[in-house]
Amino acid sequence: MSAATPTAQSASAAAGRRVSARVGAISESATLAVDAKAKALKAAGRPVIGFGAGEPDFPTPGYIVDAAVAACREPRFHRYTPAGGLPELKQAIAAKTLRDSGYEVSPSQVLVTNGGKQAIYEAFAALLDPGDEVIVPAPYWTTYPESIRLAGGVPVEVVADETTGYRVSVEQLEAARTERTKVLLFVSPSNPTGAVYPREQVEAIGRWAVEHGLWVLTDEIYEHLVYGDAEFSSLPVVVPELADRTVIVNGVAKTYAMTGWRVGWLIGPQDVVKAATNLQSHATSNVSNVAQAAAIAAVSGDLDAVAEMGRAFDRRRRTIVKMLNEIDGVLCPEPEGAFYVYPSVKALLGKELRGRRPATSVELAEVILEEAEVAVVPGEAFGTPGYLRLSYALGDDDLVEGVSRLQKLLAEAL
Repeated sequence: MSAATPTAQSASAAAGRRVSARVGAISESATLAVDAKAKALKAAGRPVIGFGAGEPDFPTPGYIVDAAVAACREPRFHRYTPAGGLPELKQAIAAKTLRDSGYEVSPSQVLVTNGGKQAIYEAFAALLDPGDEVIVPAPYWTTYPESIRLAGGVPVEVVADETTGYRVSVEQLEAARTERTKVLLFVSPSNPTGAVYPREQVEAIGRWAVEHGLWVLTDEIYEHLVYGDAEFSSLPVVVPELADRTVIVNGVAKTYAMTGWRVGWLIGPQDVVKAATNLQSHATSNVSNVAQAAAIAAVSGDLDAVAEMGRAFDRRRRTIVKMLNEIDGVLCPEPEGAFYVYPSVKALLGKELRGRRPATSVELAEVILEEAEVAVVPGEAFGTPGYLRLSYALGDDDLVEGVSRLQKLLAEAL
């Protein structure tokens, strides 16, 4: 009997597959998985402290909640509204973008989405054809490469480490560029590292993208969370020639402590926004009207509550960096933005710890959770093994207690 042909073998494999190869290849969000495990252990009575999820511990400001309550009583919000977002929210986002970034856009360039993740996926889906490459600086947020792959693209990683402040150079980007490169992903301030690119480096990267006719997707969701002398710079403002090939992703989640409200947006050229809106019209239709009304209050209001939260994050940032750097084998650069630290733990790998020798940061994170009851996310989730990500968007007391547990446990490493 002759062997099965490759086509027959492929057909046989496909017939036996219960989940599509495209969706089956998607990995679970590592940050949400760590957060879920920490919450499950807490529910079981264990005193776990979670540094996993990037979620402010503050309640949503009262004036935003009040706007949502009022919206619940408006019959017009009990019905379908335009898939691309409430017109008044799109106008408010355009006004907020001019106020905060100095970037002037029209409401027709705005698409309101179910959180930043939907904005990222829809942007890549609108831009990429199968095989198109996207340059992705690493460490990267876990969702980026999965969204690229789901849209048919190919993520091409460019790795930076603590020696450069986790910032990639134009030379690195150029070395990664090929004839298939279509998009550069640019994130500043960064999740997971807290890196902020200075204006001159933003300009250099933007002019490189213009020179090679690339698109840029830039995630600005941490725009208001910068510290010390660091300053946020919006790429299409610094390099106006890039505006017609730039898609901005943003949202209310981090700035206004609204992670659960699920309101994000993308801003871009009208043809791209129209295409993404068409996609959303079939995927989810409009974002919850009540959440959109809350977002109008958020982006239209002043930034006093944002500044107050920022001061708390800054205090926690300095505390966690100091405490982590007191641990032998841990090297923690000081982040300039967002609310994460990304310390190197390479010097601890392979050492004995409570009868085990964790060889990877995944294994080290497991030991830390089991032995110290502290949840952290291993660097493998962000494309760079040998690191841990800790969010400092949790209460001061929990932060100190959690890092104190780390200090006690990791001091035992031999």
